[in-house]
Parts: sequence; C-alpha cells; structure tokens
Amino acid sequence: MSEPLRIVIGEDDVLLREGVARLLDDAGLEVVARAGDADDFLRKTLAHRPDVAVVDVQMPPRHEDDGLQAAMALRERLPEIGVLVLSQFYEESYALNLIGDRAQGVGYLLKERVADVDAFVDAVERVAAGGSALDPEIVGRMLGRRRSHGPLDDLTPREREVLGAMAEGKSNRGIAESLVITETAVEKNVTRIFNKLGLGQSTTEHRRVLAVLTYLRNSR
Repeated sequence: MSEPLRIVIGEDDVLLREGVARLLDDAGLEVVARAGDADDFLRKTLAHRPDVAVVDVQMPPRHEDDGLQAAMALRERLPEIGVLVLSQFYEESYALNLIGDRAQGVGYLLKERVADVDAFVDAVERVAAGGSALDPEIVGRMLGRRRSHGPLDDLTPREREVLGAMAEGKSNRGIAESLVITETAVEKNVTRIFNKLGLGQSTTEHRRVLAVLTYLRNSR
C-alpha cells in the first residue's frame, strides 16, 4: 500500500487549522506539522519536506500577505513540494504572483471551498501530483474579461471555456462532465487550443501548463 500524502498546514486561526487537519486526516492524508505564523510555517515545511504545504495568505507576524510570501519562497527553494494557498478574499494578483512562470504543483483556493471536502482533498492530491488547482471564482472572473489583440482572441467561446477549466486543473474527463460534452469533444478543443496558441511539439501535459500560463497572463 502506498504511503499517505504528507501535509504541513499554516493557519493562524486555531479552529480552522485544526478543522483542516481533521478533514485531511479523515481523508487518509498525514498532517505532519501545523504552524500559526508564516515564519514557523516556513521552518517546519523546510524541515519536514512534505508532499504539500497548505497555507493561509494572511498570517502573523505582519498579518498581511505573510503566508503568500512564505509559499512563494517555498516554491523557489523546494520546487518539488506542492503548495496550496487558501484565501478569505478573491485576489487575482495573489494567484498570479504565486504561479509565476510555473503552473505545476500549485493551487489557490478561497477558504469557503474547504467546506466541499471532496473537492478540497482532490485539490490537495492534484497539487501533490504536480497539477494545478485554481479557484473557479478566479477563473470565472478572468473568463469574463476580454483583452484586445491578445493571443486568446482567436479562441472560440467553447475553447475559452475548455481552457478556463484546464486552468482550474480539471482533466479531460472533468472538463467533459462540467461542460456536459463528450471527452472526444474536449480532446478536439484542446488540440485546437494548442494549435491556436502556437504550442507545437511537446508532451501534452507540458502544453497544458503552457496554455494555462498563456491564459492567465492574457486574461487580466
């Protein structure tokens, strides 16, 4: 039997911290450390080197974006560790700063998503596997914007929907279920997206990451 995913949690609200830990424990994951401030979170994550670090954006000592800064430092120092950031508020700039030039192994969710236990655990597992998990609210707001003369202009409305679902981290099957279309239709849309964005010879997974980065950079 495979070893459970190992998690470090950074959250200054003790009730939420213990609640998240309980949810993850009940889902069969192993919470190896908890921290109530960003500095302690960074120290414990560097020491334990878990599969995923889950951290709140706003934490002590400054009660500003300390948790986000710690998450960005982790992504730079330990790129093999998945990082999932939780935020009370929608902040597109936080998500974009966290992702940077590498959409692998990163997630940004609103805290309210924790209540959907299955979706939250799925996001943790996706990030651990090197995927991405972006909050649907953030992706939805980006989809509502248009930039003139950008690389996304050639995409059809359906292709933009598929690319938005890719940005959330959904698989082709997940995209098909959410858009109520066949997996074959999703595959055709994904291929057209790659072609229109000029993403040629590479692995499918690498092209998905590049497509998501193009989407994020050009939806502001």
